[in-house]
Amino acid sequence: MIKLETLKQWLLQSPPSWNPLILRLFLGAVLFPHGMQKLFGWFGGPGFQATLHYLTESQGLPRMVGIGIILIEGVGSVALLLGFMTRIFALSFAFLAIGIVLTTHLQYGFFMNWYGTQKGEGIEYFLLWIGMSLALSITGGGRYAVDRLLYRIDQDILMGQ
Repeated sequence: MIKLETLKQWLLQSPPSWNPLILRLFLGAVLFPHGMQKLFGWFGGPGFQATLHYLTESQGLPRMVGIGIILIEGVGSVALLLGFMTRIFALSFAFLAIGIVLTTHLQYGFFMNWYGTQKGEGIEYFLLWIGMSLALSITGGGRYAVDRLLYRIDQDILMGQ
């Protein structure tokens, strides 16, 4: 059985390294506009209802999966930027990108459609997304992450300070 303290350590503790900070800021910055397009219709996006309709009707996904995708991209990108629940959201992003690759992009090969000669985009972008996400799910949020602050507060409470 997993102890609560072990779970809290895994969720919140991370080294004060610059590497995870850089990874999560760049990944969060790239995913943020995509999430806001789906969630709010910002940056020329379709918004929540139209995205949900596309995911359920055109892609054939269950409604709850569609809602989860929209929320992971929208809320998760902000959480990554802040370093909040980094491991959970990073792992969610990895699984999301794997799903996108398997359902949509794998058929178009490796390369993105740089020259407009393919019918769709390849998987190279998503491989970077998966790699960055998996690295963050292992290391945590790093320097200046809300997770580190929450862990320190929790430890101070446990120590009676």
